Amino acid sequence: MSYPRILPLEKGYNFRELGGYQTISGQQVKWHKVIRAAQLNDLSDADLNWLNEYGLQLIIDFRSPEEKAAAPDRVPAKSRYQFLPVFAVDETKNSIAPQALLNELRRDPDGHKQMIQVYRNLISDAHAQQTYRQFFAYLLSNEAAERSLLFHCTAGKDRTGIGAALFLGALGVPLTQITADYLLTQQASAQQFALNMAQVEAYPGITAAQVAGVRDLMSVYPEYLETAWTTINELAGSLSGYLHDYLQLSSQDITDLKKIYLTD
Repeated sequence: MSYPRILPLEKGYNFRELGGYQTISGQQVKWHKVIRAAQLNDLSDADLNWLNEYGLQLIIDFRSPEEKAAAPDRVPAKSRYQFLPVFAVDETKNSIAPQALLNELRRDPDGHKQMIQVYRNLISDAHAQQTYRQFFAYLLSNEAAERSLLFHCTAGKDRTGIGAALFLGALGVPLTQITADYLLTQQASAQQFALNMAQVEAYPGITAAQVAGVRDLMSVYPEYLETAWTTINELAGSLSGYLHDYLQLSSQDITDLKKIYLTD
């Protein structure tokens, strides 16, 4: 059966189903088990009802405390909420007010360079590792057939993107498919991205370098994810080694994860 990859919500953007991807073993990730998403604070009542009917029962919030306080999640009635910040502050800059962001870019307009460092930190930072370790613990507790979980950050692309990449990689989805899912943010967030960039470009006194810097901060590029994978290999030699040595997943955990999320 075919399902939409980008979920048809009224107010949420970059809400995406992670089912349907093929693994190197020929199995498929189950549908209606995991959603990756951007922020939930603007969801409509119809969106909340849609998520209830989908079977959503757990929301994992990767944002910083400041982001959470500024834009609290709207949580569907049948779901419980778990706050699990990846960073103490939003290193991705996606939640920073325009004036503050432009002030930072005056000092260093190279948003691409900043994002490369963010992706190194997402893999190497001890607190981020602890968060993703806990994320996998919640994934492993999601056995019930009709039970689904959602994980998100502000834009649903960096902290969430790494969470999705680690999850799909642990299941044996090839890197080409993981990268394709990662880059799908550009399509799933196109309307919001265009709105954000129009506001930035209209800002008085903004320079071309600052516009380019904001664009790089708000976008996803293959080299961002490649940086994460390179860092994984530098630290542990492979994704399997990273999952075992840094996220403390046992061989049995990986077996259980595949049992929960892959078709027979």
